[in-house]
Amino acid sequence: MPPLPARGRRIKPLNELTATEVVAAISEGHTTCEAVVRACLDRIAAREAEVHAWATLDPDAALVSARAFDRSGKRGPFAGVPFGVKDIIDTFDMPTEWGTPIRKGRQPERDAACVALSRKAGGVLLGKTVTTEFANLHPGPTRNPHDLTRTPAGSSSGSAAAVADFMVPIAIGTQTTGSTIRPASFCGVFGYRPTWGEHRMHGVMEASGSLDTLGILSRSVPDIALYRDILLGIPPEPMPTIARPLRCGDREVRRERGRGC
Repeated sequence: MPPLPARGRRIKPLNELTATEVVAAISEGHTTCEAVVRACLDRIAAREAEVHAWATLDPDAALVSARAFDRSGKRGPFAGVPFGVKDIIDTFDMPTEWGTPIRKGRQPERDAACVALSRKAGGVLLGKTVTTEFANLHPGPTRNPHDLTRTPAGSSSGSAAAVADFMVPIAIGTQTTGSTIRPASFCGVFGYRPTWGEHRMHGVMEASGSLDTLGILSRSVPDIALYRDILLGIPPEPMPTIARPLRCGDREVRRERGRGC
């Protein structure tokens, strides 16, 4: 069953949960990893023919991984979260083709560091998201999910579109100049470009070694904080609470009654 909603709020479909909500719902026994993965795959099946966010999908493998996670009883900071990975990032079980026919069928022997860390933390890889060719100028087939006649921007176009269209709660992109923050802004999601050198780039196609970084695309800021810590390989910390009353202009926000200004 899906997580219980706060009073007066609708129950979100499982594919619309954020990554932090997925972790909480699974940890509290409100749903299972398999149910969340199935909901995301159903959304992909309904929308992928129009959005074209994915370069490679393996629904059967994702469901096998989800069932294995549920049976194991293990929990982790990324427990049961479906995620996508830009197709310039190596995966041992899916091709990594760099968005070009020149690399068609290229199959790495091991995961990139960021993928290995994501799986170790409990994440379930759904597939590889579309990139512009060599993460550069030539666009892929991805469309903006909010208006199919418009561009999602690039180069992390598939990652941004998949997150924006509720196909997956979170995805990895990359950025050398504007390749994460640009599609994030075009598709209406959060995009995080870390400080250069913060995350390990092993297994990621190099465009410019002195500029390349990973990127995170999500529908919430807490998700970015969670995933950043996972990719750094450190235990995620809870979001800090604000000790003093919140203020909006010159008025105090009364949080206990949910009143704003």
